[in-house]
Amino acid sequence: MDIQLNSICKTYPGEDQPAVDNISLNVEQGELFGLIGPDGAGKTTLFRILTTLMLADSGEAWVNGKEVVKDYKYIRSKIGYMPGKFSLYQDLTVLENLQFFANIFQTTIEENHDLIKEIYVQIEPFRHRRAGQLSGGMKQKLALCCALIHRPTVLFLDEPTTGVDSVSRKEFWEMLGRLKSQGITIMVSTPYMDEAGLCERIALIQEGKILSVNTPDIIRSEYPAHLFAAHADDMGLLLKSLRASDLVATANAFGSEHHITLKDNNVKLKEELINQISIDGLSISAIQPSIEDCFINLM
Repeated sequence: MDIQLNSICKTYPGEDQPAVDNISLNVEQGELFGLIGPDGAGKTTLFRILTTLMLADSGEAWVNGKEVVKDYKYIRSKIGYMPGKFSLYQDLTVLENLQFFANIFQTTIEENHDLIKEIYVQIEPFRHRRAGQLSGGMKQKLALCCALIHRPTVLFLDEPTTGVDSVSRKEFWEMLGRLKSQGITIMVSTPYMDEAGLCERIALIQEGKILSVNTPDIIRSEYPAHLFAAHADDMGLLLKSLRASDLVATANAFGSEHHITLKDNNVKLKEELINQISIDGLSISAIQPSIEDCFINLM
């Protein structure tokens, strides 16, 4: 295992609620592992502990087989870390930032160019532009190059796609797939539930607690009820009517639809519900649960 956590706890001074509450999990070597949860769930705190930037209150953690407190110098030399907030030197150019981080790790851009070339080729035309003047997507690619410049064995990416456009998000995940094929263990956090399916395994986290750890397919298969999508001309009135119905167990707004489960998981109640709710354009159809559905259910 490349990453191992055993009963990790962390509470910030002045706070009653733990940021990380007794978390234990393992990430295998060469795995693309996702930590999925909303803002404030504890993702960044966990990453800071694993990257030796913060001490846990209790518990133990290992990266690359080394303990994060005792062997922090070794771990720092072997990992790449891309924090959620862009933290490179904004007054340095793209090329200067890369050279700076290469020098820190006593290597060169040329020595590890084969690892970053597919990413770097997209920002190379802007190599003399200051990092602070780059777009969000270009900043993201530069930060990833700097995290990879010393050829780490484990890569930590804290919400790397937050605040970038959908095209850049798609490109970024494609890059992660190519990096994984080179044997790098990748642990990535994201608040976007749709990105969970791009990971091999995921941990769902909320209020510092792990709700579930498994492959996305298994987590979806463990959803405990038949799920339906409801739609009507007046979606506000529909949601109010669904929540008032004695036939409905749960009703939640999901984009252009409302996702519902029926009382006692009785699928035969569907037709009765359609007859009960008299709203123009009403349709109710069976659907497969998403990771977000599973997350809400586990909460």
